[in-house]
Amino acid sequence: MAAAAAVENGECVRVPRPTNPMVTPLLTDLYQFTMAYAYWKAGKHLDRAVFDLYFRKNPFAGEFTIFGGLEECIRFIANFKLKEEEINFLRATLPACEDGFFEYLSSIDCSDVEVYAIPEGSVVFPKVPLMIIEGPVAVVQLLETPFLSLVNYASLVTTNAARHRLVAGKPKNLLEFGLRRAQGPDGGISASRYSYMGGFDATSNVAAGRLFGIPIRGTHSHAFVSSFLGLDEIIDKRLSSSDGSNKCEDFVSLVQNWLMKIQDASSLRGTFGETNQSELAAFTSYALAFPNSFLALVDTYDVTRSGVPNFCAVALALNDMGYKAVGIRLDSGDLAYLSIETRKFFCTIEKEFGVVGFARTNITASNDLNEETIDALNKQGHEVDSFGIGTYLVTCYAQAALGCVFKLVEINKQPRIKLSEDVTKVSIPCKKRCYRLYGKEGYPLVDIMTGEDEPSPKVGERLLCRHPFIESKRAHVVPQHVEELLQCYWPGNSSKQREELPSINENRSRCMRHLDRMRPDHLRRLNPTPYKVSVSAQLYDFIHFLWLNEAPVGELQ
Repeated sequence: MAAAAAVENGECVRVPRPTNPMVTPLLTDLYQFTMAYAYWKAGKHLDRAVFDLYFRKNPFAGEFTIFGGLEECIRFIANFKLKEEEINFLRATLPACEDGFFEYLSSIDCSDVEVYAIPEGSVVFPKVPLMIIEGPVAVVQLLETPFLSLVNYASLVTTNAARHRLVAGKPKNLLEFGLRRAQGPDGGISASRYSYMGGFDATSNVAAGRLFGIPIRGTHSHAFVSSFLGLDEIIDKRLSSSDGSNKCEDFVSLVQNWLMKIQDASSLRGTFGETNQSELAAFTSYALAFPNSFLALVDTYDVTRSGVPNFCAVALALNDMGYKAVGIRLDSGDLAYLSIETRKFFCTIEKEFGVVGFARTNITASNDLNEETIDALNKQGHEVDSFGIGTYLVTCYAQAALGCVFKLVEINKQPRIKLSEDVTKVSIPCKKRCYRLYGKEGYPLVDIMTGEDEPSPKVGERLLCRHPFIESKRAHVVPQHVEELLQCYWPGNSSKQREELPSINENRSRCMRHLDRMRPDHLRRLNPTPYKVSVSAQLYDFIHFLWLNEAPVGELQ
């Protein structure tokens, strides 16, 4: 990935460009440029502004969200520069704007912008800024739409993935299979990346595997199985043993012999008759191609009467040659029942033929799975080891968007507030610091926002936490641990230390740690307990002072 030079504290820092080359300064709404012109025209374009990027409500009827997209935002601002052809396009688009404005646009970058953010992969909550962006108002205004675009979907799909991980449980493998159903190539790439960050184990998306180092998985489709007509189509029947010490000249015959043994086994007699031979040919052919990673899709014709017996015959033949088959995939039917019947068959094979470990051969299930179907499978009882999840994961079918917003909270050191008749849309003014307070049991109790210059909460010191807008909602907290949430990821011209961007695996580990740290009732699927988000008493008083000061006074006739 190409990198551009960015200046930090007078030094040149190499930061890769955004993963998607379409993420440029023009990837924005027109009104960002019209506002930038109006700022410039009024001589306000250099005014120092502070914006909060946050969301108002947790998605999927839940009570937590996972923050994603930070790295791409930092890549974007590190490489922010309008090209000559982009300036020319803007000239044609905005012919009423003066030439001086376009000269200004050609000169700007993000060297004077500061970005403070919660680390990517963290559990986050409404109202608390995910990012605080400070800089010249016209420049920061141009960051609004790209930042929202980069954070909204990333956080939504990471949260969706985390919810699937919670319902599936830690021991299960989760495989993201959504590329073909995603909203275009960028949706597919982003879904693979952020599903992995949210707790999935692998993806079928080869491009995402290359770009981000995500493990990739995949075997074959029904088309591969149905493309075979019989065993006589297999030309090269040879297979060397796993250690290379010997070679089977006719692996097909070895498979056929094992199938006959299975059919003749007393403990399996009557469970199936003749299996589909074209399916057996497909499985055998695939095993010859991939003896170390043989996993078969067994529902093309009949799972219990053909697919599973045929798989077992090939797997046992591979075992003779020193290989261990990976398992099977179920892509239709009653997944709970079929997985249980398959596990019984595997157990019988192990007992009948003494193949140690065969009973635990992996069973993967797919077929339009989502949170609800996995939860239902758990309640019914099943023997599925791995879930392949696509459409409902990558499209975030249960909720279309997260709804992050980007609000001005301070300009030239003057706090600003956005008012609304809907109290959830009232912004929290001024540049803030944010903390997570932990209780005696080690769980987070509350997130609290304070003014930038207020003293930090202290361990063991009693603190009043207030709901930002509801006077009666308040509580005293004596924190046992205090965590400051926002870190500096882009210091601009300030002297602050810049946090390095973690790897995707570090972000994934953070996500898993944060989920483990949360109280279970905050994470449950049905009727989760809301997590408390508060402000300090001083900030509460200031919010309501500014509210009264900015709201017009009505007049009755």
